[in-house]
Amino acid sequence: MPFMNENFLLRSDTAVTLYNYCKDLPIIDYHSHFNPKHIAENKRFNNITELALGDDHYKWRLMRANGIDEKYITGNGPDEEKFCHWCATIEDAIGNPLYHWTHMEMQRYFGYNGPITKERASYIYAHCNEIINGEDFNVWGILKKFRIEMMGTTDGPLDTLEYHKQIARHRKNDPSLPDVQPTFRPPIGIWPGYTEFVTKLGESAGHTIKNWDDLLTAYSKRIDFFHEVGCRISDHGMDNLAYEEAGNPDAIFQKALQGQTLSQAEIDCFRTALIVALGEMYAAKGWAMQLRMSGMGNNNKRMAQLVGSSGYAAISDVPFARPLAELLNALEMKEALPKTILYSLNPTSDTMLSVMIGAFQGGGIPGKIQWGCPWWFNDNKTGIQNHLVALANNGLIARFIGMLTDARSYMSYPRHEYFRRVMAQTIADWVDNGEFPRDDAKLRRIVEDIAYHNAKEYFNLTP
Repeated sequence: MPFMNENFLLRSDTAVTLYNYCKDLPIIDYHSHFNPKHIAENKRFNNITELALGDDHYKWRLMRANGIDEKYITGNGPDEEKFCHWCATIEDAIGNPLYHWTHMEMQRYFGYNGPITKERASYIYAHCNEIINGEDFNVWGILKKFRIEMMGTTDGPLDTLEYHKQIARHRKNDPSLPDVQPTFRPPIGIWPGYTEFVTKLGESAGHTIKNWDDLLTAYSKRIDFFHEVGCRISDHGMDNLAYEEAGNPDAIFQKALQGQTLSQAEIDCFRTALIVALGEMYAAKGWAMQLRMSGMGNNNKRMAQLVGSSGYAAISDVPFARPLAELLNALEMKEALPKTILYSLNPTSDTMLSVMIGAFQGGGIPGKIQWGCPWWFNDNKTGIQNHLVALANNGLIARFIGMLTDARSYMSYPRHEYFRRVMAQTIADWVDNGEFPRDDAKLRRIVEDIAYHNAKEYFNLTP
């Protein structure tokens, strides 16, 4: 079989047909970590190393596993040598999704269809740089090439959102640019330096914070501001999700402001009260709330201190089914459960989450509670297949809102194509096995909805 040809990952005529239905649809990338400043200023890139390796911790981890010295990964090694070390790493990455993604990047961005090897690295480096130096190769050119219709960035509650406003002004002159929406990501918890954060939050909200009610008022004002700038989604890292009602959040907040030591039960009570209060605010605004669980960051503390945190995360095996159910139920009991997207970094939670979402559906909203796409360490072929199968087994896959990049690298957009190919083959297997009728109109609607239309409707995006 030819290497990564037009039918890559598609093993049947049915799969090819289904993929062709959705392959050219625009992309709604509703969660990413792109820097809005780069979009507002239409960033250009110095070379392929900056573009392909500068913000991609997936690749950094693989290079470390290959024994590459850190100076050629995040250090000050020459850019061409860094790229050559990456090529030497990727040529042996059989079975790793980065092998496929990197070849797709070279094909889709630069028209290079050959294998990536150490021997070819210098040629590939020069070939890509010639294209990068072209007049139209910049962030806007990339976003238009891959038909990015909407992007959700990740933004702290203190952010001025000045670059989002600037992008919105650019869109008035160039409607082909994506709608770049901020995503509200407040910290949920108390940490060293929390009092300084509270002071800055009050300043940004124009509201002095002295107690719990003041804190919620400040958050409400920041949510209003984010909403005015186009935000319709929140995002929360809930790596140590706990649900604790016993305690007085105002008393705990006062202790935190005074720098007193808090017990774990007090911290859990504060976090519980805050996420419930925020969830009510999101529901009132019609926002979607994202909850991300089972992550465990900065495990290699020595290296994280030396070169930064990216690339040293891992998967947590802390159970969270009961506290998650209690959190969702607390909001449901108030009739204030917003549209919610649940993610787990640990695939052992797949079946649990595919079932959990069914307990809280309703309100006349198709797929109101979503099990979010395979995320981070799970967005490989096996992870996507397992996700789709579990969702189909226990829910309504036709209402799934599909893929996101969760990326910082502008080389990441072929991952949407990768998802669409795996999705097309997974559904084709059910059809070819006689488990679903060959109804082309219905099948076309299902794959197009998963790839594009469901997310567009879920996030209330304008036509």
